[in-house]
Amino acid sequence: MATTGGLASRGARAEAMAAAVAESSEGPGRPGPLQDQTAGVVSVPSQWRGAQGVRGETRSCQTASIATAEVSTQVWKRADAEVQTEPPGPVAVLPACQLDNPKLAAFLRRVEGMVIRELDKNRQSHAFDGFEVNWTEPQQTVSCLHTLGYPPAQGQGLHVTSVSWNSTGSVVACAYGRLDDGDWSTLKSFVCTWNLDRRSLNPRQPAAVVEVPSAVMCVAFHPSQPALIAGGLYSGEVLVWDLSRPEDSLLWRTGLTDDTHVDPVYQVDWLPGSQHGHRFQLLSASTDGKVLLWRGVGVGLLQLAEGFALAAQQLPRNTKLKKPTRGETEVGITALAFSNFDPCLFVLGTEGGFPLKCSLAAEEEALTRRPSSVPLRAPAQFTFSPHGGPVYSVSCSPFHRNLFLSASTDGHVHLYSMLQAQPLTSLQLSQKYLFAARWSPVRPLVFAAASGEGDVQLFDLQRSSQKPTVLIKQTPDESPVYCLEFNSQQTQLLAAGDAKGTVKIWQLSSEFTSQGPRETEDLEQLLTEGAT
Repeated sequence: MATTGGLASRGARAEAMAAAVAESSEGPGRPGPLQDQTAGVVSVPSQWRGAQGVRGETRSCQTASIATAEVSTQVWKRADAEVQTEPPGPVAVLPACQLDNPKLAAFLRRVEGMVIRELDKNRQSHAFDGFEVNWTEPQQTVSCLHTLGYPPAQGQGLHVTSVSWNSTGSVVACAYGRLDDGDWSTLKSFVCTWNLDRRSLNPRQPAAVVEVPSAVMCVAFHPSQPALIAGGLYSGEVLVWDLSRPEDSLLWRTGLTDDTHVDPVYQVDWLPGSQHGHRFQLLSASTDGKVLLWRGVGVGLLQLAEGFALAAQQLPRNTKLKKPTRGETEVGITALAFSNFDPCLFVLGTEGGFPLKCSLAAEEEALTRRPSSVPLRAPAQFTFSPHGGPVYSVSCSPFHRNLFLSASTDGHVHLYSMLQAQPLTSLQLSQKYLFAARWSPVRPLVFAAASGEGDVQLFDLQRSSQKPTVLIKQTPDESPVYCLEFNSQQTQLLAAGDAKGTVKIWQLSSEFTSQGPRETEDLEQLLTEGAT
């Protein structure tokens, strides 16, 4: 066995090494067994490595070959095309007609006199006086286009006390306040506007809402700046808002000074024909008997520029009036309207029921007990025959300088001439109050009135001078209609506000927007017949 032989060989080597060590340690001259001895090298080859080397294997691994490919993209082929009209060809000139010029000339000479006579006759005819071509589609009925309202104001039971159209005719504003009895001086109120030209119009959500600390009695848009609107309050203040600044719309206010009205402001009006551009002048009229002219100065301040006061002792005595109560001096003003022909002439409606013709050019000093920063003057020049109750509305004709109408709580509309005290005609339109009356801006003989019985009445004096042409029911429960205004830009529109807090926009029929023939002459005839 190989293994037994290997072990015997190793044993023999070990014994030889032990004998050599013993011999050297016992040799002469050497001390003891611990002596250094150099022996031969012994190597023991490894049998295990040899056995392992026989069974060894060599292995290797490699990933699969990487495949690559190239791809390219390209847009579609493009093509250009051109369009060209056909090349112009020569214009064919038609040959001149073969006319018998001598016969044509003879014909024209023969009919010349007759044609000229007919043309002269047509030139002198009045058949088409006042006629204007109307290209809009005729509207046969009066219809309600919009019913507008602000729920928070209606929830407080507020009335629409005034309406006004802006200079573009697209925006209508209304004032919320109260016209019945009670102390509304601290009642929070609102001024709201709607833009009727917007496709997203929400009749229950105004485009602009201004909160006001006191009931608003009247509003008026600026005649040329569509974002400016003035308001008169129950507290006596006058304010101006700029609706183009929604975050801070209050532009000017009078504040509570000695110059401010001490009673409710029933009318505000922009002074017509102002030469100051944006530096406007604004009129306010109140039941404290004063008409005040304001101008904007500084930041946020309306300053009194001129003032007028009505004292009972200074009223013209051209007509018989009720004697004032002892100690009473002021004459309460409830309505105001400017002439469309004379910028200094205006008409006032009073609590006593009599209209007054007044002038901004008056120079007589007013008898008043209240302090003022400017001298107050007495404007009244002429007194008209009174109504049976306060006059809440006056309106000057846009077609005749001497014609105006008034509406009163006695239920009558009076048609006056500036030249005589007695009315030209008196119409009883309601058994209750009349709160507003306005002339049409396009029809000389048409006006509208708002009654305490919940209706709007449209009169065409060319058709009838005794009964309304159309009666519009605004409120089903006969709640009063307090205000109305024609739209001077979109003349088919009429806005009316009522005690329900609602503003209704009425579209008028064509008969109320198209002037008829000889209507101006009929208006003149009405004045002439009423004066006789």
